[in-house]
Amino acid sequence: MLFLKSTSVTKAPGVYEVDVAAKPPGKTFGIFLATDPDNPPSAIFSELEKLGFHKSYQQGYTHKDKGKVLDVHYHKNGTDLFNGWKTEECTDNLAAIDALFNSHGIKVAPRVMSLAEAYR
Repeated sequence: MLFLKSTSVTKAPGVYEVDVAAKPPGKTFGIFLATDPDNPPSAIFSELEKLGFHKSYQQGYTHKDKGKVLDVHYHKNGTDLFNGWKTEECTDNLAAIDALFNSHGIKVAPRVMSLAEAYR
């Protein structure tokens, strides 16, 4: 989940922040993006969909620094219980996520959310 500090700096054109995070126990990751609604990263969105991720949430808001933000979440179902990722799927999907964002000059660091963060 994103905690956007500012809309004055982007990580790539149209991208303010990226978070790759999983709820505990941490095998099925979601991608959370804070983007510029006036300059959306259409290529990244398209590439995520080609990898099998689907948009599960989209909400616009005005940041405290007065910049407009479009918060977009992507998820991908797996073949484990409750559509989770099996270990091999997790490894493959995280490698694909890393390659996608690296190709756009964005370094991602997948993480497992705390229980308080994941279930609030």
